[in-house]
Amino acid sequence: MEIYSIRTEADYKKALKVVSRLMESDPDIGTPEGDHLDVLTTLIQVYEAKAFPIDLPYPH
Repeated sequence: MEIYSIRTEADYKKALKVVSRLMESDPDIGTPEGDHLDVLTTLIQVYEAKAFPIDLPYPH
């Protein structure tokens, strides 16, 4: 399992490709592939929250 920080658009795209491949194999939870999928999706979520912030609606 290769773990790396997702800091750039290139890192992000690479991680998405790996996640796509892992999702196709539908790994079981607790297996090395399942753990890899879990860690990568968490890292992707963190990157997306920083890179693509969503503003909350302004209350009227």
